[in-house]
Amino acid sequence: MRLFDTHAHLSDEKFNEDRSTLIPKLYSEGIERIIDVACDTDELPLMLELVNTYDFIYGAAGIHPHYALDATNEKLDTIQKAFRENEKLVAYGELGLDYHYDFSPRNVQCDLFETQLQIAKELDKPVILHIREAFGDCMDILRKNKNGIKGVMHCYSGSREIAFECLDMGLFVAFGGSVTFKNATNLQEVAKALPLDRLLLETDCPYMTPVPHRGKRNDPSYMHYVAEKIAELKGIDTLEVAQATFKNSLELFNIE
Repeated sequence: MRLFDTHAHLSDEKFNEDRSTLIPKLYSEGIERIIDVACDTDELPLMLELVNTYDFIYGAAGIHPHYALDATNEKLDTIQKAFRENEKLVAYGELGLDYHYDFSPRNVQCDLFETQLQIAKELDKPVILHIREAFGDCMDILRKNKNGIKGVMHCYSGSREIAFECLDMGLFVAFGGSVTFKNATNLQEVAKALPLDRLLLETDCPYMTPVPHRGKRNDPSYMHYVAEKIAELKGIDTLEVAQATFKNSLELFNIE
């Protein structure tokens, strides 16, 4: 079974003690592609080191809404320079809106969201969208900027209706460990309803650890639990889910 983890944070400090021993094992366990995500410029160096060290790891970079207040033109220029210099950076993000924590003022988040959407278009890269408790403003911004947008709703937590509108815009929808949670009935209904050819899988590790390991540090070796849950919801074989989402991921991120 070949799996593609489309959203990981292996450069997170929670992997400092065993990163060098964990990562080489992942490919042999069927995790054949990983996108490691840098959420600000201070995370770029280690992400780029991983991308340059491991053939099966690709990169994404952007400024997360948590850090919107500290976003500067210099930081945005640094990120764009990284894309120009490394062809293994395959997606811009994660970017978006987070009204759950509100670490940055909402108007600042919205302005940065639009700015980064434009940068991604100029770079011709798909976006990785982080949207939490902010789907109203998110969809308003996406509707206004939908021409030329491609990408994925990462760690989706919205309604079925919004999910289908995202598909209409050409976006994919990604599910991670949260779809396995016992109280995730609404999310599971969304995953069940969406067509398999528009779904991606992810871990968002070290966060969002799937059942039955919830409470432990997450890592890509737990991806199969997400694939198994999607298969259960759809009444199909896990291998079919893995094959389809692997193909979808290669297509979106333009990886051969």
